[in-house]
Amino acid sequence: MFIKNLSYFNFRNLIDGNLEFDKKFNLFLGKNGQGKTSVLESIYFTITGQSFRTKNIKDIIKYEKLKLATYLEYEDKFSEKNIAIKTISNKKEYFYNKKKVTYDEYLGRLNVISFIPEDINLIIGSPMNRRNFFDYEISQGNTSYYIHLKNYNKILKIRNTFFKNKDFSEIFEIYNQKFFEEIVEIVTMRYEYIKKISILLNLNYRKLFDNKSELILTYKNSFGDITKLNKNQIMKKLLEYYKKIKDKEKKYGYSLIGPQKDDFLFLLNGKEAKSFSSQGEKKSIIFALKISEIDMLIKEKSETPIFLIDDISSYFDSIRKESIIKYFENREIQLFLSSTDDLGINSKKFKIFKGDVNG
Repeated sequence: MFIKNLSYFNFRNLIDGNLEFDKKFNLFLGKNGQGKTSVLESIYFTITGQSFRTKNIKDIIKYEKLKLATYLEYEDKFSEKNIAIKTISNKKEYFYNKKKVTYDEYLGRLNVISFIPEDINLIIGSPMNRRNFFDYEISQGNTSYYIHLKNYNKILKIRNTFFKNKDFSEIFEIYNQKFFEEIVEIVTMRYEYIKKISILLNLNYRKLFDNKSELILTYKNSFGDITKLNKNQIMKKLLEYYKKIKDKEKKYGYSLIGPQKDDFLFLLNGKEAKSFSSQGEKKSIIFALKISEIDMLIKEKSETPIFLIDDISSYFDSIRKESIIKYFENREIQLFLSSTDDLGINSKKFKIFKGDVNG
């Protein structure tokens, strides 16, 4: 799977244009503040409908403009296809093969993995950062997970409204049962994903950065360990925990249980990376995680994702950078990189100056 070309209109500081890409390496060169990251962001936005820099769509629309549009043509193992997004203020419209579709139908048509300096927050940031990250990554490979998560969030809001109104009628109990069912589905899929990717994460970290270390990713849910439990057993454990906290929920007026309370922890050599790992180790952990996502998506969808790396020159030392480049040289993956320096690799090069991209 690879992107053939990309068009963008009113995207941040970029001058409107169309770019043709190489199937293998694409390198965006320029000084800081010229628009390198914005090009990578436009690719990511077109594929996911989201920015990796902001949650506010107005932030990515060119100053004093109201509309934004991006269009991308790609080729998978079957045929050539295209996707596009149009926005007016915060309202987005999605298109697949030039037909308007819902976001549910749009998600996962083309898969992308980004590696940006801000990804360090996956380790040092809040549990919400990690939940949002893993929720999207699991959804890319498993649309049923996305549907369960969307249903759960709707029920969670309704359930909290019942608490606010102190309404614990029969209708509340009906929503409660559905609430528990969605929790079981979500935590089961999260656990299965983390169990698989943790193995890959350790292998990739050792292969790329330190073959003597052990890196483990663990999933910590809000009601206890579910290792080796089936869905019925998880439901039983969940209901037992609910009996202990239901009076507190009624007292506080909101839900104290569910996937929105969960966290994901990185353990390097038995110690939590957030507190004990160096900056270099943290960067390497995140990159190994992103590489492991490639392997997961290939297993789940039999297709390679697109990979984006922003600011590789300043983020990694020369040894780690060479290891990363060598990894991609040996894989059939389309790679997009931004850098202030020429990396000396065989790639299609784009020079960027004041939002103008030439290549």
